[in-house]
Order: sequence, then structure tokens, then C-alpha cells
Amino acid sequence: MPGSVNLPSENILVVKRSLFDELGAFQGLTFDPQRYLRALLSRGNNFFLPRAAAENDPTHKQIIPYVIVAHRDRVLYYVRGKKAGEQRLAAKGSIGIGGHMNDTDESLFAWDEEAYRAGVQREVNEEIRIETTFDNRIVALLNDDATEVGRVHLGVVHVFKLDEPKVEKREAMITNLEFLAREALLKRRATLETWSQLCVDQLEKLLA
Repeated sequence: MPGSVNLPSENILVVKRSLFDELGAFQGLTFDPQRYLRALLSRGNNFFLPRAAAENDPTHKQIIPYVIVAHRDRVLYYVRGKKAGEQRLAAKGSIGIGGHMNDTDESLFAWDEEAYRAGVQREVNEEIRIETTFDNRIVALLNDDATEVGRVHLGVVHVFKLDEPKVEKREAMITNLEFLAREALLKRRATLETWSQLCVDQLEKLLA
């Protein structure tokens, strides 16, 4: 769940907070993502803002894919290294892979669902290498207005269900990469970033 102190100069995908409120603001997870995604990923409802402005603007929500990589009942866990782009999350444990959607490959004006899904794949491929076949499903949306980082982000929770547990890291900021069962993650809950805590609490439902 990114954001940053030393912000790169990039344009990132956002929607107006007012649209999220109209659709039905919530705290935590909602398991009815399509109710929101049709509107959020309709061209004209999303657009790009400079990241430096968006990180301090609670009138907009940055769309962030949060990909849980799973093999059977275990999920991929890692620790964000101290060189992580979001210093507010450095040294925190995480079960979410992903990052900001930017305008690198697509139109500067808006994204539809096809463009979004292509962007998700690009973000995941930048951080890890998946060396097996997998199923990709959007299972939930995640919102946390209780934290500084969360107030300007809206997570789209994907589950990549892998046929084999074959994953390697690509980014140096990813450390301690391993597959863990829910029981082991609950023991580490206090050391996880907030979004991962919320997901671990309802992991069985996310993986169902």
C-alpha cells in the first residue's frame, strides 16, 4: 500500500472521494467489489494526478491493486525493506503485492477495466516473478480512513491462486519472502501493515 516521502514524479490513477462516498463509503473490507468497480473504472470517472499532490489530498482516492498471492491455504508474506518507496510502511510485514497505477503504458486521461488489469499485471511483475500458472480474481475492496496513508488510497484486493508455490522476488525492497498459513500470520499480526492486518483477519473469506 504505497505513498511516499521522497515522491517520484509520476502521474497516478485517482477517483474523486465524492464518487466513493456516493457509491457507499465503508471502513475495512467489502466483498461486493463489482458494485464499485463499474463506476471507478468507467472512463471519465478516473483520471491522473501528480503523485506529490495526490499523497496529501484526501478529496481524491488513489486506486491501488493489492494482490494476495496464494497457494492452497498459504499466502505469500514479505517484509518491506528500509528502501521501500513508502517510508511510512518500511520494515512492516505484508501479504499484498502491488502499487500505484500510473500513465506509463496507457492514455493520460482515464482507464477502463481492461487497462486496469494490464496495469495490475505490470505492477506485480515489477516486484515478483511468478513461475507457474494461476487464476486472478478480484475478491474485495479495501478502505482504511483511520490512517494517514489509508485516507488517500483505495485498495482493490486481488487473489492470485497459484498452481505451484513458485515465486521469486524482483525488487530489492522485498525481503523474507515465504508462504505462510493464516495461523502463522496471526502470530505476526502486530508487525503487519494495516491493510495486511485487515486482510489476515478475513483471510478465509478472501481465499474462499
